[in-house]
Amino acid sequence: MKTALTKRVLDMLTKLAEEEPEKYLAFWKEIGVALKEGPAEDYANREKIAKLLRFSSTHDSSGTTNQSLDDYIRRMKGGQDKIFYITAETYAAGLHSPHMEIFRKKEIEVLVLHDRIDEWLMSYLSEYEGKSFQDIAKGELDLGEQTTEEEKKQQEASQKDAEPLLQRLKETLKDDVQDVRVTHRLTDSPACLVVNDHDMGVQMRRIMEAAGQKMPDTKPIFEINLGHPLVDRLGAATDERFADLARILLDQARLAGGDHLKDPAAYVTRLNRLLLEMSGI
Repeated sequence: MKTALTKRVLDMLTKLAEEEPEKYLAFWKEIGVALKEGPAEDYANREKIAKLLRFSSTHDSSGTTNQSLDDYIRRMKGGQDKIFYITAETYAAGLHSPHMEIFRKKEIEVLVLHDRIDEWLMSYLSEYEGKSFQDIAKGELDLGEQTTEEEKKQQEASQKDAEPLLQRLKETLKDDVQDVRVTHRLTDSPACLVVNDHDMGVQMRRIMEAAGQKMPDTKPIFEINLGHPLVDRLGAATDERFADLARILLDQARLAGGDHLKDPAAYVTRLNRLLLEMSGI
């Protein structure tokens, strides 16, 4: 009985979404968050429920949660095999995240997930219609055919040339990051933080901590943009200034990624010291 009723309800909702999308969006605004619990609660109907989900996207700058996964797939670039997404506190925070920079440059659409439940939801969705999901703030970034052979060669050469700087940063920031590497995500920002594929993101950690759950200590990966003037200046800095600038870049990456600073006063002190040195006061 339960199985038959569930199937009937899902079929009715699918028909409503296809034939009367405006009415379905009105329904989604009222019950969407509850429907997002579906992939975890009803694994057998995960694909049908996923078809009914609606998200915000870089395709629609209004931030409205009106884009389906089918909409996204229809707009995918040739050779793209992943559904890219980012989780954030708000649509604006996700839209302006440093992790978005390479996607804007290459005009690749990204889903912006800004409901508190979204990161938890995505832990139960591994793929849809044969396309795997990829959190753009986690793990190694693989754009597939969207990365040219020339770009791949440049990336390999940059990593090799930057090895002395990377080792210096690893030693300076060893208590705060697990690794330092050259980024392939950034075009404008000097640095960003990335978590491992199976680690919790900032949003989920906050939810769990707010619920009283003690979370294991994890360290992010620090990625630097060799084309940014601040990183260029970092490479030529003296030891004392190097440490200050490295930690300023790390803290700025934390803030840009939606995290909180462990020691805001120390960040302000370092920043003020650097500004005074630069101004010659």
